[in-house]
Amino acid sequence: MSTERDAVAAFLDHLQAGDVSAHTLRSYGRVLRAFVRFLGGAADWRRVSGRDIERYLLELGAQGRSPATQAAHLAALRAFFRFLLRTGEVDANPAAMVRAPKRAQPLPKALDVDLAQKLMGGFADDWAGRRNRALLELLYSSGARISEVAALTVADAERMLAQGGVEIKQGKGGKDRWVAVGQLAGAALKQWLAVRGEVAPQSDALFVNRRGGALSVRSMQQIVKTHAKRLGLPQTVTPHTLRHSFATHLLESSGDLRAVQQLLGHASLDATQIYTRMDFQHLMKVYEQAHPRAHKKDEP
Repeated sequence: MSTERDAVAAFLDHLQAGDVSAHTLRSYGRVLRAFVRFLGGAADWRRVSGRDIERYLLELGAQGRSPATQAAHLAALRAFFRFLLRTGEVDANPAAMVRAPKRAQPLPKALDVDLAQKLMGGFADDWAGRRNRALLELLYSSGARISEVAALTVADAERMLAQGGVEIKQGKGGKDRWVAVGQLAGAALKQWLAVRGEVAPQSDALFVNRRGGALSVRSMQQIVKTHAKRLGLPQTVTPHTLRHSFATHLLESSGDLRAVQQLLGHASLDATQIYTRMDFQHLMKVYEQAHPRAHKKDEP
């Protein structure tokens, strides 16, 4: 291939001949043309280094491009240099060892305390209403994953009521951990157990459907979403929202990150650290709303 443009064209022809979407083809073409411009309009591909690619990504960042966009550009360059390596145009892939920019970890969405309290009300006093209330109270009270709650049995619920909690097998990692159950969740469980046998006397699943079978994870997700929508909550609520709310409210009140880690079943504190960011945001919101010197005022 005589020029850098020949190499790019050959790579794009190679992609087009394979199972690559038109969108990906256009995207890779834009990235490679931008990279050629960055190199000054001409490129000796054998002389391109990992440092050149790092400087290119830094330039994208300086232009305000997101880490996700930078990572997409890096993926295109890796694929291009893999192609050149296979065709003998280069001796190594300079993009292979370049690390993608770290993407900002999104903060979990949690309900504030008032909305969480509102979500725990408004249930009908029939068997479905009692079941749904027990489900939401348990999710919020325990911080358990929806898959873990779906696996609970009537015997587990009875142990919860007797001990204030129960050991469950985690959905991730398979290890046992203790989940606590508060008094309000315990009261909701009692009310549900009082009528549950009428619907599913033969099943040992704690939460059941109208046919007496175990309630699926998907059905539980729909129950939470529908109840929140009926109450007019201003955001989409899922079982995972309740897990995040559990962790956030517990950390705001106690400040005990290690306890929150254990109750969530995280293997290390790294996964739990994100809640410290949420707690900091909560503290800053309180400060800005309450402190008389938090906002600049016009001088008299």
